[in-house]
Amino acid sequence: MPKRLLLVHPKASLPWLFEAAVRQGIDLVVIPRPGDPMGTPPPGVVEILDIDAEDVESVLAAHAHTPFDGVLTPYEATVPLVAELAERMSLPGLSKEAALNARDKRRMRAALAEAGCHTPGFVRLGGPDEEADFSALTFPVVVKPANGLSSIGVTRVDTPAELPRAMAEVWEISGRLLDEDVELSGLVVEEYLDGPEYAVECLVVDGTVHVLCIGYKGFPQGPYFEEEVYIAPVRLEQAVEDAVVQEVVRGHRGLGITTGATHSELRLCADGRRPFLLEIGARFGGSGASHYMAEGASGVDFAGEAFRIAVGLPPQGLAGTKPDGLAPAVGVAANYIVQCGGQGVITEITGMAEVAADPRVDQVIEMLHPGDVVRPYPDFTGYPAFVLSRHDDYESAEELHDFIAATVTISYRPEEEGR
Repeated sequence: MPKRLLLVHPKASLPWLFEAAVRQGIDLVVIPRPGDPMGTPPPGVVEILDIDAEDVESVLAAHAHTPFDGVLTPYEATVPLVAELAERMSLPGLSKEAALNARDKRRMRAALAEAGCHTPGFVRLGGPDEEADFSALTFPVVVKPANGLSSIGVTRVDTPAELPRAMAEVWEISGRLLDEDVELSGLVVEEYLDGPEYAVECLVVDGTVHVLCIGYKGFPQGPYFEEEVYIAPVRLEQAVEDAVVQEVVRGHRGLGITTGATHSELRLCADGRRPFLLEIGARFGGSGASHYMAEGASGVDFAGEAFRIAVGLPPQGLAGTKPDGLAPAVGVAANYIVQCGGQGVITEITGMAEVAADPRVDQVIEMLHPGDVVRPYPDFTGYPAFVLSRHDDYESAEELHDFIAATVTISYRPEEEGR
């Protein structure tokens, strides 16, 4: 009988996780993400559970009726819940402490510092009325919701005089858009890291970290941090590459992450030679888009191997990877993340047909459309599209991204017009 994996809160429109289940012969039982109905089941999905994942007893009842062999989520907000479900169902998964370390950015900063990772100065807050001393911080700083995801509310602040207003704004956005769990409510104010940004995709097996790829993410400088580019693997000096791998492995150990897929983000500072972790997510990046990047760069079936681990099967495709080291590169993968570039009601998106027809493009995933409302940052509405491609070399990926940037335009009207 095929193994049954409970997949909690996937993004219904993104294909990579569903395709991975088909490749691995694993049956998916899905609890849809709130506000993202699944409709017709994607390939690999044998059952859709119409229950609230937060209703743990209902999930346990479904497990008792027809047992699951594993449970997994690609959604940041659901990581602690899935750790609890795995523990209650005696299935593979993170400890609850590791899940909270990865979810709560206050705990993460403290755990990374204790593990000996390079760490900017930071201050943690538990509530809007809590007094804090920021005098030891070097400005500019970045204000982050402790329970943040998708860069919601993340704001650069250049001077101490601007900090109270920025914090009040982030508190308001956190209360309106993010997890209401009181335990996770809070802020981190940390020193801004001035350097280019990178993403690192890892698969952790019994505490051993397999680094599948290191990718370039651009150099966003704020005040808000909208993503645009991701190309992997990136070319780094060997000593810098080794330092990145060591820092990422050290960070995983510090948070207690012993199993599953992870998505880390870091910056290279001190003339591009010293890695500072921004965060480690105990899940796939981009609701599964990181699978495309890792597979294209390393040849490893990132999502498929993570699914196998989740249901208690041994990984099959890691023979060529180095334990606590970087997998050899087999190609170049790229994701151009189309930016909103404005706010209001989208009236027209032009150029996407030309981009999709380009022979260099592998796949276009459109997520925003005419009629959708885009809120101004530091709110986060989403990205209009991912444009995914594979290349023989890094330069051809950059050339394609230049073409996309020059081709795609998004037009808006003010939200109140036409009401």
